[in-house]
Amino acid sequence: MSSHPLTRRQALQAALAALPAGAFAWQDAPPAPAGRARGGEFDAVIIGSGLGGLACGAAFARKGYRALVLEQHDKAGGYATAFRRPGGFLFDVSLHSTTVGQRDGLHNLIGGLPEITEVEFVAHPHLYRAIFPQHDITVPQRDPAAYAASLARFFPQEEAHIQALLADMRALSAEVSKLAAARGQTDMSRFPQDFPTLYRNSQHTWGQMVDSRLSDPKLKAIVSALWAYYGLPPSRLSAFYYALPTLGYLEQGGYYPRGRSQTISTAIVKFIEARGGKVLTGKRVERVLAKGGTAYGVRCSGGQEFLARAVISNASPQATLGQFLEDPGPWKAYQQQQSAGFSPSLSCFQVFLGLKRDLAGELGLKDSEVFVEPGYDLDAGYEACRRADIEQCGFCVTLYDNIYPGYSPKGKNTLNLLCLQGYEPWAQFEIDYFAGRKGAYRRQKERMASILIERAERALLPGLSKSIEVKEIGTPLTNLRYTGNFRGAIYGWDQTVDNSGNRRIGHGTPVKGLYLAGAWSRPGHGYVAVIQSGIECCAQVLSERAL
Repeated sequence: MSSHPLTRRQALQAALAALPAGAFAWQDAPPAPAGRARGGEFDAVIIGSGLGGLACGAAFARKGYRALVLEQHDKAGGYATAFRRPGGFLFDVSLHSTTVGQRDGLHNLIGGLPEITEVEFVAHPHLYRAIFPQHDITVPQRDPAAYAASLARFFPQEEAHIQALLADMRALSAEVSKLAAARGQTDMSRFPQDFPTLYRNSQHTWGQMVDSRLSDPKLKAIVSALWAYYGLPPSRLSAFYYALPTLGYLEQGGYYPRGRSQTISTAIVKFIEARGGKVLTGKRVERVLAKGGTAYGVRCSGGQEFLARAVISNASPQATLGQFLEDPGPWKAYQQQQSAGFSPSLSCFQVFLGLKRDLAGELGLKDSEVFVEPGYDLDAGYEACRRADIEQCGFCVTLYDNIYPGYSPKGKNTLNLLCLQGYEPWAQFEIDYFAGRKGAYRRQKERMASILIERAERALLPGLSKSIEVKEIGTPLTNLRYTGNFRGAIYGWDQTVDNSGNRRIGHGTPVKGLYLAGAWSRPGHGYVAVIQSGIECCAQVLSERAL
């Protein structure tokens, strides 16, 4: 008998928290009726072409339905885009590393979209490197045992505990898969016995999961070095949101698409349009058309209207319900029922650099992704990010030239410096920024960029500041401008214990026929997750609406 009695409510909470996305089984979603001719009509209108919106459009296409995707920017993809600058430099907006499936010897299998074959993913030379004040650790690709051994060399007294933590992560992953396969047919009275790791950690943060195994505070920080991927420090981040994707990286490896993340977006656009759908750029949606509590289309800034029986928004719920609808009632209801107490994630500050020399090659650097932490207190690091303290926050350096040859013009480097940042320090510039008065804003971002470049030079890249040919700076206001995401958030809602797994906000809204897909809804942020979100959202629409 368990020493911790489990109530039915607790068991259900654990089960719901752990279940991966897919409450509406994709294979059960109805296909479009055979031989149906719809002329110029579309079955669904999708607001926003981030990967969640594009995946949703592709999911409709796979089932024989026609989706129209509307994007305010001049290119589709949201954060999965790239931009050119003089000197032959092409910068990726956001992607650092992702997991991907393999077939016929190539890593080109995008989960949920098996027909897309033209995007090839290349493995990082190693998973990542983490530099702390007293530790410098390189994590190998697809070799958790070697990773554990490298940690044990620094912390020999914790060797068994390191193994135990990895075992917990594997057990958690296996039990989540087992629970998903059961599809609700689970004996809750036996939940602690059948799902012991899940039961133990369902209400825990990653920090609590780590604390249950490790003692050394420095080691705890090192095994949490990827926390910036998930947007919260271990003390606040759901155990699921660190343990499961991190285990996936350790076991399956980290990959990057040849040609940058734009190739993913472009391939999905091609897939949608080849099957009768359409992706239109330069179309800013200003209004969701609704009557009698039911959405029936959208109106763009130029007055053009597009009608459909389902409207899916890849935008934030704040924009979708709080701005696009004339009636404020649904937004108030949504806040009360779904998002009360949830907080938007941090945004980010980025410095994109094109170097006039192959500095990484000259220095003999083989890294492609490096995390630099000024200390071992990750809560303090998070607070430094939140208040935009550029001198005290951790940051990441990406050197994509080490992933595959030809990434940059010959003899040059393309790199990115990134740190998470709160929106509040930039809010003082918002009104002037959008009015075109950017003097104070530009001085602040240049000041921060100079500090970050100097820190990267000291930590990893001596000679960096004198090697710069091209420099672009992105701030939380940049994110807000290009994506419309509330407060420039890059991860949607914070991924806390109370907003994890199937407890995370779903796809439905208080307005019939209006749905959400992407990082703000289930299952969460990240390239793999938002593609899954779009597919799941499509399945839910097809289960509820007669298109």
